[in-house]
Amino acid sequence: MRVLLNTALAALLAATTLLAGCERPPVDTVQRGYRGTGMELVYNPRTAVVVAEANQAPAATEAASPDGPKVRDIYKNVQLLGHLSIGEFTRQMAAITAWISPKEGCNYCHVPENLADDSKYTKVVARRMIQMTQHINADWKPHVAATGVTCYTCHRGKAVPVNVWFAPEPPRANANFIGDKAGQNTPLKTVGLSSLPNDPFGPYLLGAQTIGVGGATALPTDHVASIVQTEQTYGLMMHLSNSLGVNCTYCHNTRNFKEWDGAPPQRTTAWHGIRMARDLNNQYIVPLTASFPAARLGPTGDVAKINCATCHQGVYKPLYGAPMAKDYPALLTLAAPTDGLPAPLADAMRSVLYFGVGSATLESDQALGLTTVIATLVAQPQARATISGYHSASGELAANQELAKQRAFTVRDSLVGAGIAASRVVLDKPVQAEANLAGEDPAARRVEVTVK
Repeated sequence: MRVLLNTALAALLAATTLLAGCERPPVDTVQRGYRGTGMELVYNPRTAVVVAEANQAPAATEAASPDGPKVRDIYKNVQLLGHLSIGEFTRQMAAITAWISPKEGCNYCHVPENLADDSKYTKVVARRMIQMTQHINADWKPHVAATGVTCYTCHRGKAVPVNVWFAPEPPRANANFIGDKAGQNTPLKTVGLSSLPNDPFGPYLLGAQTIGVGGATALPTDHVASIVQTEQTYGLMMHLSNSLGVNCTYCHNTRNFKEWDGAPPQRTTAWHGIRMARDLNNQYIVPLTASFPAARLGPTGDVAKINCATCHQGVYKPLYGAPMAKDYPALLTLAAPTDGLPAPLADAMRSVLYFGVGSATLESDQALGLTTVIATLVAQPQARATISGYHSASGELAANQELAKQRAFTVRDSLVGAGIAASRVVLDKPVQAEANLAGEDPAARRVEVTVK
């Protein structure tokens, strides 16, 4: 009898283990293509309810009057949003506080005794993130459309968004008898708990590795990709599916995943989204690395970066497409910093380009200042460009020096991106200049380019 009981318990345990990976029916199926093509999305209604509850947008507060004095004329050290009225600025700051630090309040970014103080790294980062939000809404409409984003889209009441990523820690020497696993057999949720490489983000959301790994012919005559690249692509696709709560048919035509013809319009939106994430990581987030304390960095010393889940958090449209941004117009356009930058010097032999506070991104006319340099390098194939980055004296020296280097990298990457060979672009670390010793001087936040 005991043997029979033990056998029954073992069978029950085995059945429970097998069913643990299955979803309890019923499930809902949504057909997205012609019958018989397999273009269907399958949803679990019980899971959908939980996800829906977690993706509700907060109500907007009543709009403030634009009348009255402007913030830049009343408060000190207002480098962004200074064109707003006192009422508009206070409403926007209150909203950002509720979106990011509802428990800590204003003190999360500000020194209570002196709100103009920039000593807290959170204030420096927050200022740059406001600019990043404006950049998304103004320049990435092919992905966010008119819906736009706000700080709440990613943060959801938390100082650090739940879904961020760091570069994985490299394997220890001789830690595995098979040698380099290439990131495999480390099952993570980001790759669907599979044996796919555990870094599906670095190659695509920081680097620009080609995603299309499928050939158009039976034999690989037109396009060749390694097994590692193929597995990394599948890892990224796993992440996309999990982040949006969809499957492959949301973006692809099952008849031919590679072909764009017949693919749903969401594929184009996703194409722009991947490039948007890459742009934000490289232009706004990575340059802030030196601003963060060591406790906020990853195992390899890198800063937390964004991926698709940062905004989407399990739904095909963040917050199911709630148009929060329209209620906060200050976040819709990329306004110039209120401290004003000098006009760029654009000369064939020497050009000077200026940057905003804490920024390694060339804005508007500053970026246009590169056109003369590019034209000179194209006309003189033997000429080389020497690039030196500078910084102002405000803040920590080590962080400023890193920022100056990132500014030089921005200009170098712009020249290479314009078709100038990397061998013709030289980075030259300058000696400490007088301009670096004069406080927060806009003329000190610059990159100098010499062509000869």
